[in-house]
Amino acid sequence: MASEETRAVDTRTAMSPTERDTPAPVGASETTTLEKGPARAWATRLVVAGIVLSAVNLRPAITSLGALLEEVRDGLGMSGSVAGLLTSVPPLCFAVFGVMAPRLARRFGPAAVVCAGMAAIFTGLLIRPYAGGTAGFLAASALALMGIAVSNVLMPVIVKRWFPDRVGSMTGLYSMVLALGTSLPAAVTVPMTHALGGNWKLGLAVWAVLAAAAVVPWIPLVREGRERSVPAARSAQAPAKAQAQAPTQAPASVSARAAEEQPPLRITRSRTAWALAVFFGLQATAAYITMGWMPQIFRDAGVSAGTAGLLLAVTMVMGVPLAFVIPRIATRLPHQGPIVLVLGVCGLAGYAGLYLAPAAGAWAWALLLGIANCAFPLALTMVGMRARSGPGVAQLSAFAQSTGYLISIPGPLLVGVLYQHSGGWGLPIALMAALMVPQMVVGVLAGRDRTVEEEAATC
Repeated sequence: MASEETRAVDTRTAMSPTERDTPAPVGASETTTLEKGPARAWATRLVVAGIVLSAVNLRPAITSLGALLEEVRDGLGMSGSVAGLLTSVPPLCFAVFGVMAPRLARRFGPAAVVCAGMAAIFTGLLIRPYAGGTAGFLAASALALMGIAVSNVLMPVIVKRWFPDRVGSMTGLYSMVLALGTSLPAAVTVPMTHALGGNWKLGLAVWAVLAAAAVVPWIPLVREGRERSVPAARSAQAPAKAQAQAPTQAPASVSARAAEEQPPLRITRSRTAWALAVFFGLQATAAYITMGWMPQIFRDAGVSAGTAGLLLAVTMVMGVPLAFVIPRIATRLPHQGPIVLVLGVCGLAGYAGLYLAPAAGAWAWALLLGIANCAFPLALTMVGMRARSGPGVAQLSAFAQSTGYLISIPGPLLVGVLYQHSGGWGLPIALMAALMVPQMVVGVLAGRDRTVEEEAATC
């Protein structure tokens, strides 16, 4: 009977070159030491369920708040500038906590980190309406956003590791579900709050139920990973025994261990990595300004609160079909620049409409801005395409998202300040339109057919 070490070697030998190049750190071995057959199929189904349920929880903490921002401001006594700070908290948390994700994944495994992230989202959403005062609300929001941050970074890593031959379709799947999880709270939070007696605290806290469900599929994967990590570690510590039992597979085992020992990329040497980070930051700026302030723009133009929430939902729901289609198209193109330009033109048209006739053409502007917001799944797809290996994707994802979210922090805050001091939306909308131009430029640069490994090696 073959030993556990031999089965691990056989599994690595049967993998594709992309999978063999992906390290299998202790604690993350659930992705590389699972046996084939029923166990592997069972694990794959759990991973798909985990990806879907996690993706649907990556935005309700933000868009449910956007729909009730006026009620939250009144209830907590916030000024416009403080509300702008509140809309800047998501990118700040994503930047600060997202950079920790690769290190946590190497130590505990990506499944364990995402599982903990979903638990943090559940806890934060449940307690933030009742935390007491603005400071407590911000602290509980930060806890939920910390869970979102690490999961944001690790989603491309999980897709690359479990589905290396289906990066486009799987990225499309979770981007589509993420868009659904963005639009659903925007559409139903206000009417649901009214049905719950008009209590905005209960209307926000109810979204914790979704996060609780997302914890469940990751638990067996975490347990499986812990069970497998001990045999995997023993295999790595006993090369002589592995060679004696499976001499023909020894070179594969040695190469796998060598891949694990490769130093991290010098990601900052890659121009593509920087272009992708800036593109990610500018599209995040536009997205969080939209999620945080668009309902208020429509309400100030005379649109009712319920309709304003529906308009935000329309903007977000556009990402449901497009987030599935765009990654599949992007992976078939040698250069993703044309997609970047189309999305940017739609954004400029939407901002022009908000400036000229916010109420008269509200539904058209919501649709155009919804198309422009699909720069997010395109950015995630390019993260998977601009690196060859799982470790490269992890580094690029952490760098692009953390740097990008740092770039996006001032945007929502500046919009709040401009709105409060100018007394209208002319200057904030002009700022949004102006930022779309550099987003298109760096997006074209990030879409070029090259990898960060190549650039880091030649610089």
